[in-house]
Amino acid sequence: MVAFVFAYLLWLVLTAGTNGLLWSTGELIAGLIFAGVVAYTTKDVIGEKSTRFLNPIKWLEFAVYSVGPLFWGMVKANFHVAWLVITGKIRPGIVRVPVDLENDAQYTILSNSITLTPGTLTVDACPKEKALYVHWIDIPPGLERPENSEPVSGPFEKWARRLGR
Repeated sequence: MVAFVFAYLLWLVLTAGTNGLLWSTGELIAGLIFAGVVAYTTKDVIGEKSTRFLNPIKWLEFAVYSVGPLFWGMVKANFHVAWLVITGKIRPGIVRVPVDLENDAQYTILSNSITLTPGTLTVDACPKEKALYVHWIDIPPGLERPENSEPVSGPFEKWARRLGR
């Protein structure tokens, strides 16, 4: 229920004023439908701890993460990928990245953060193995089998652990 309300409120914020009025009837109905789909598809990820998303401190932490480490990681990765395109020197491959995460929400946050960063794409998350499989556009020599997530994701794992509690 919390996910539904949160998704619907987000929908209302993002669509406010698109037709000159606050919302058209179609926008309100579409918002209900999309919020229902989001709530249903995320019920296993959010689970019984859904009230954690009502905590304003979590919102602040997420905002700090989004405009800080995540944004900076994306900026650095964009420049790196641009350099790789210019030079044509890439060494792509899929690496097994060991992680120390506790729940699906943390895996989702980390996987999405890695995927949003240019040059990396999370291919699979394996909580049983405590690992992610990541396609990396340029694997540095010696990091074909990283011992932790730091070379691939930087500080993202620490933030995923914190945000997904």
